[in-house]
Amino acid sequence: MIEPQHQAASELICDYLEMQYPDVQVDRFLYVGVERQEMYYVVDRKVERVYDVSTSKHGAGLLSGSNCTPVGMHCVNGKYGADVPWGGILVGRKFTGKVAEVETEPVSTGRDEITSRVITIKGLEDGVNKGGKFDSYQRRIYIHGTAEEGLIGKPASHGCIRMRNDDVIELFALVDEGLPIIILDN
Repeated sequence: MIEPQHQAASELICDYLEMQYPDVQVDRFLYVGVERQEMYYVVDRKVERVYDVSTSKHGAGLLSGSNCTPVGMHCVNGKYGADVPWGGILVGRKFTGKVAEVETEPVSTGRDEITSRVITIKGLEDGVNKGGKFDSYQRRIYIHGTAEEGLIGKPASHGCIRMRNDDVIELFALVDEGLPIIILDN
């Protein structure tokens, strides 16, 4: 069940998107709140799913090499790992044949393993998250599963948006290339 505060936040985000990005079709989109450590899947102004996530332990930021999670308007650029087993480790968006030992306690393993599915994103705003030293796609910012599930809900990544393996598998089936993604530091 979607909590009333999530729906209220969604209404504000929808209003913001319509004003800030009038040329972007936002009848379906993902919203990632860096401060909230949450992702919403929104369809026709209604929150369909809420996921706890982990964004960068360094906060929000745009520069290449900062290990920060980029903000602004993005879109789904690609999907990788459709046939990868739960917890399967991907390197370079390809399955290695290995399955991660998933840690459910809130501790860092020291390994930044990408597991189960990868959703690549690209920035849509020149000089903000697209092009040059700000380019989210060139920075390899992904939405992906993690072996550190116990850290979900806390900033823990190196810039990517980490999800629980079950959640990223579900999300992978819901999204298509081109789907807008708004990432805000709120």
